[in-house]
Amino acid sequence: MLRTGLNPYGLTYYLGLQGAGTPRANPDPKGLEGFIALADELGGKTLEIWEGWLEKLGPDDLAALRVRLEGLGMTPVVSSGLQHGNIEACIRAAITLNAKTIRFALTPVLCGDRNAWGAKWYELVSIVHSRLADWALRAAEHGLTLVIENHQDFTSHELVNFCNEAGPNVGIVYDTGNSFPVGEAPLDFTQVIAPHVRHVHLKDYRVQFTEEGFRLVRCAIGDGAVPLAEIAAILSQHHQHLTAVLEPGALEARHVRLFTPGWWRGYAPREAETLAACLLAAQRNRLLPDADYRTPWEREADGELVDYELAMIRRSAANMKSIGLM
Repeated sequence: MLRTGLNPYGLTYYLGLQGAGTPRANPDPKGLEGFIALADELGGKTLEIWEGWLEKLGPDDLAALRVRLEGLGMTPVVSSGLQHGNIEACIRAAITLNAKTIRFALTPVLCGDRNAWGAKWYELVSIVHSRLADWALRAAEHGLTLVIENHQDFTSHELVNFCNEAGPNVGIVYDTGNSFPVGEAPLDFTQVIAPHVRHVHLKDYRVQFTEEGFRLVRCAIGDGAVPLAEIAAILSQHHQHLTAVLEPGALEARHVRLFTPGWWRGYAPREAETLAACLLAAQRNRLLPDADYRTPWEREADGELVDYELAMIRRSAANMKSIGLM
């Protein structure tokens, strides 16, 4: 059911995105070429391409890339962000690449922590409403679908409301690891958004409980708490085919401090059962409280990062192939 490939966000050091412009930047970044080569090695069928690479390509380069991806049997997806992305550039790139889908992260909020942004959170939400309405119309003129991601900021019902408000060419790119940061269980989240899903980010986390909540720790996809086969089964009730990509989590753990009262500011009241389901789901394959959760990036062991990222993406691909999701 899934046509699974890669996006760059689980390989940020290898590809040169992590630490770019700082003393910790990868001295040998592989960039777009290395990204395509790795996707081909893994048998990828979808390639989600970062806007920052595409904006450097002229029309002839984009046309050549289209032919190359067609030859490799990869479906392109253009990837950007709603707060800082360039919709016109994304549309031009999508048309030339024959991509039908443009992915947008909606806000920079992480760990579900709306409270950390204070009043700015409500400004971000207002921008999402106005910009999504405008950009959906522009994309519709070209037969394109905008997909909005659950990027550790919005709940399942809030995302569905955005889709209903913006129109039929707006759907959801479902990050399977990102229901935990808003206090929802993966299967509950999936049931709500499934009819609106148009693209999937396969992500997994191991959960480590803390005094303030829990920490989401990067792991190979299939080794963590997310019930991926069950999620795919729910999605298959609504879709024959979906594009999907592997995306191991960020190189920095996400600390969701939902045991603290302040974290809940900005959320609507909810039933206690929904939080209980989230906490129960997080028990699967959890890390012990005293386990070292740090990645090489967090330990400042930069010399280990390339091997770490490559080993994790290859194990993720093997795990997904073993359950028929790649």
